Amino acid sequence: MSSTRTPDPNPGWLSEEELADIRHRLPLLYVEAVPVRLDGAGNVSEVGLLLRVSSEGAIARALVAGRVMFGETVRDALFRHLEKDLGPMAFPQIPPTPQPAHIAEYFPFPGAKYQDSRQHAVSLVYVVPVTGTCDPRQDALELTWMSPEQATSHEVLVEMEGGRGSLVKAALASVGALP
Repeated sequence: MSSTRTPDPNPGWLSEEELADIRHRLPLLYVEAVPVRLDGAGNVSEVGLLLRVSSEGAIARALVAGRVMFGETVRDALFRHLEKDLGPMAFPQIPPTPQPAHIAEYFPFPGAKYQDSRQHAVSLVYVVPVTGTCDPRQDALELTWMSPEQATSHEVLVEMEGGRGSLVKAALASVGALP
């Protein structure tokens, strides 16, 4: 007698054990987004940074971020994570063929420019205009809109873990918004 299994509705998801094993064997692909608001001339007027509780239990500024699942396009992963973190009414303006503003490679070693103690990961970083109302969800405590000057100030950048402050600067520089 054979048993019939219901197909997994999310075949791209891994169990915690599988993910831990893979994190020690392969680099994982992530997307990260710097949400921005544009003025009438198309210039960045505001930068949105999340406030989260870090893996160490500290309050930290963060970007919209997450893994790309097996079989998922980068564009779909970016949209999924923006909606997950900013809410369904954020209305992100993702181009049909997204080109990253920056690529970051995270290492689990101290002293790496981009550091993630859990894994070796490659992240495609995007600047994404958002036109709707943002209502942070999941583990985000809040979303703070700041001017590019505020978002790249020393006080804010030190609140970001793993070198992500330099990602904000690189992303804003790619769209001519670095103060």
